[in-house]
Amino acid sequence: MPKEGRHPMSLFSRLFSSEMAIDLGTANTLVYVKGRGIILNEPSVVAYHVRHGRRQVLAVGTEAKLMQGRTPENIEAIRPMRDGVIADFDVAEEMIKFFIRKVHMRSMLTRPKVIVCVPCGATPVEKRAIRQSVLSAGARRAGLIAEPIAAALGADMPIIEPTGNMVVDIGGGTSEVAVLSMGDIVYAQSVRFGGDQMDQAIVNYLRRQQNLLVGEVTAERLKTSIGTARIPDDGRGSAQRVRGRDMLHGVPKEIEVNQTQVAEALAETIQHICEAVMAALEATPPDLAADIVERGVMLTGGGALLADMDMAIREQTGLAVTIANDCLNSVALGTGLALEYEKQFRHVIDYES
Repeated sequence: MPKEGRHPMSLFSRLFSSEMAIDLGTANTLVYVKGRGIILNEPSVVAYHVRHGRRQVLAVGTEAKLMQGRTPENIEAIRPMRDGVIADFDVAEEMIKFFIRKVHMRSMLTRPKVIVCVPCGATPVEKRAIRQSVLSAGARRAGLIAEPIAAALGADMPIIEPTGNMVVDIGGGTSEVAVLSMGDIVYAQSVRFGGDQMDQAIVNYLRRQQNLLVGEVTAERLKTSIGTARIPDDGRGSAQRVRGRDMLHGVPKEIEVNQTQVAEALAETIQHICEAVMAALEATPPDLAADIVERGVMLTGGGALLADMDMAIREQTGLAVTIANDCLNSVALGTGLALEYEKQFRHVIDYES
């Protein structure tokens, strides 16, 4: 992989480059500007006011996320991305436009070239929707790169070499499992199980087992604080107080939830991810499989931070599992590398409509 500094940019180019790479995630959007690195990381949430059937954007990103689950009837806070692709075209366009303007800290006087990562399982229609949203938001040109390639580049995996490398990127809406060699994908599968499904699994578990109704924001907080992929050795683990609504009496209620309960809630989602890894191993050519046995599996994405996630995959596969140093930003960093060294990675960037 090219090392930073081999193609030094002038100070002017670093300060005023308008070319950017975007990790348009289901949960968060990260923007990488050429020569400057990641300079924006905000939730993929848009809040808008509905008046006379028309929607007017009120807030985007962090400010909008604070409104989720707390808005009056005429205000909605939604996530325009679902399962790694655009679910609401108009809202997604407004969100992308807002982030591009925020990055440049000025009105859209420039029309930047943009590279966006997409799930490997995205359909041609979904890819076209992402490209069109980026172009409508003000980009002069929009390229797409497969998320597993971006994740592997960001995790500093030697995918240019003729050896097998496996990356598992656990994002908000999807988990990408891929085997890479010689700078391209040998096998890839995108399963629609990720952080969002984990949050929903916790919501469903508490509703069924505790008769407690909580929101997705509360479930996400529970997942990030005491979430774990394996039942703790003591059968309980640490615990946290959770507030919600008692479904039997309709009044506010507070209960204690422990790690074992969270692990039970997440078990099915984690099993789906492990099964996708096993399917990838079974489909991998023997020589590349031998390389993966030697090198192990690389975990990236926010889901890699779930306690014992690496151990859960290791127990299923028998392979060594490593968590990327900057797993939360791996996809954005990799998309940025493809932008910085576009000539070397031109074969994996799709500029065609």
